[in-house]
Amino acid sequence: MSSTDNGGTYEGFTAEERAAMKDHAHEVKKAARRMSRADKAAEAERDVLAKIAEMQDADRVMAERVHAVVTASAPALAPKLWYGMPAYALDGKVVCFFQSAGKFKARYATLGFSDQARLDDGPMWPAAFALTEVTPEVEERIAALVKRAVG
Repeated sequence: MSSTDNGGTYEGFTAEERAAMKDHAHEVKKAARRMSRADKAAEAERDVLAKIAEMQDADRVMAERVHAVVTASAPALAPKLWYGMPAYALDGKVVCFFQSAGKFKARYATLGFSDQARLDDGPMWPAAFALTEVTPEVEERIAALVKRAVG
């Protein structure tokens, strides 16, 4: 926000935003390394699982369930890190991601979908969902959304 937008001064990016940008720069550099496609995929999966393991308890439990549901429901999606978050891509483009509550000190985790997701439903549709718990019913909704997202 510029200093003219609200009469205040521009404070810059938050520490969390700067960390996410740093994570993204690291991810881009790592992806550019010369490796076989299979090696890159295996490394990306390990990176996602390691990032999930670093999360606080409630976020970690939800992220583990989301990861399991996404990978089972849409095997065409490849796990990868995206701005330091577990994400799932089709042909290298992120379709959906899990943002822990701790990532930006939010009160809930988020399951988000990019514009690559085929969730279009008229002139307006949800592209992100708040998660406070991953129940069997939530798992079913996630599975249906992910299947629809990849078409």
